[in-house]
Amino acid sequence: MAELETYTTEQLAKWSEQLEENTPQEILQWAVDKFQPGLTMACSFGGPSGMVLLDMVSQIDPTVEVFYLDTDFLFPETYATRDKAIERYGMQPVGYKSKFTPEQQAKQYGDELWLSDPDLCCDLRKVEPNARALEGKRAWIAGIRRDQGESRGDAPIVQWDEKFGLVKVLPLVTWLEADVWAYILKNDVPYNPLHDQSYPSIGCTYCTKPVAKGADPRSGRWQGTGKTECGIHTDGDVIKIEPVDVSTSRR
Repeated sequence: MAELETYTTEQLAKWSEQLEENTPQEILQWAVDKFQPGLTMACSFGGPSGMVLLDMVSQIDPTVEVFYLDTDFLFPETYATRDKAIERYGMQPVGYKSKFTPEQQAKQYGDELWLSDPDLCCDLRKVEPNARALEGKRAWIAGIRRDQGESRGDAPIVQWDEKFGLVKVLPLVTWLEADVWAYILKNDVPYNPLHDQSYPSIGCTYCTKPVAKGADPRSGRWQGTGKTECGIHTDGDVIKIEPVDVSTSRR
């Protein structure tokens, strides 16, 4: 693949401004035209936004790579949603795991790292694998929306991702939660069944709880820690540490 491009802040801002009134499908088509090959899309099989993007991109360009982060701590329902999507769309998402098995992590950092240091746990099991997923790519698509919280309230459609060193495109950034679910219901898009059990935001089993009706959708994540983001969509460096006793390489 050719050397990765870099873009000025002004160029990225111009693209965002031009795309602000476009539909998510039009933004996805723009991203395909601009960056494919070399475009990849994240889908957690936990969030409804990712499932909407998966449905859209399958109709626009099914050759766009789809990846997910297999933390080893996902809900059974999340794996089942992945399998349902494979059957529905005829695609094969690429799973990226931590370099640490759960046993290696416990040996090196102690049991239940998600309780003692949830930021480090996310770094090891999500942020670093996400970096590997994006290696050599020109741009990636994510399901961030401005209505998902204060930290995402001013997110542009197109931005330079400093953490991972490539362009990030957010086709659904202007949509509301209601828009996402309206699309899912209208188009019969598969979604994680935990959403019907008071889990509006789904991550790992140890750090995801159901929430009361009307509560902040992300309040069930990392309860009692003050943590609101896993670290993929925040500033900071990607952790480089290796497990002490690596026996096999992990994708």
